[in-house]
Amino acid sequence: MDRLKQQMDFILEVDKLKKITRQTYLSDGSRKENDAEHSWHLALMCALLSEHAKEQIDVKKTMIMVLIHDIIEIDAGDTYAYDMQGHTTKREREVKAADRLFHLLPEDQAEYLRELWEEFEAAGSPEAKFALALDKVQPVMLNDASGGKSWTEHGVKRPQIMKRNEHTPEGSQVLWDYAKEIIDRNVEKGIIKAGE
Repeated sequence: MDRLKQQMDFILEVDKLKKITRQTYLSDGSRKENDAEHSWHLALMCALLSEHAKEQIDVKKTMIMVLIHDIIEIDAGDTYAYDMQGHTTKREREVKAADRLFHLLPEDQAEYLRELWEEFEAAGSPEAKFALALDKVQPVMLNDASGGKSWTEHGVKRPQIMKRNEHTPEGSQVLWDYAKEIIDRNVEKGIIKAGE
């Protein structure tokens, strides 16, 4: 029962992920998505799009990775992709959060999820590379569907998006080509600033 209680306590704690609001709008532009919705969306994308991974991946492992990758934001908060000041303390905040949150679980599960989160952060394995590609492509797709609402609000420029996506092709060239078409089309429309 102690093990079950730890597991259930963790599951209850991560319900808070539903309250962490991201900067990306839902496809209809009606409101911003939350971290739980984002993670679910990535898991579904992984299940459906894994054939486009650049390397062979363990789909189950990658799905777990995307489901847990933002759990740390319960404590650390969401750092907007283009918030350079927020990124200076991001790693420190997230490691502290990972240490607390994953260790609510029984030790074996805590270690597994903590290591999986670090693997995602390091972006070295085929699974992490594909998970990160999904994490970068999904907001591009939603921004396009919402008419570029978040890009416009934040005055996002093409070079910022390109820099953020410099490693996306390592996870999936196919998904990157898809995203790049969207980016280029939105630059042409003036939704994304060409910038320098």
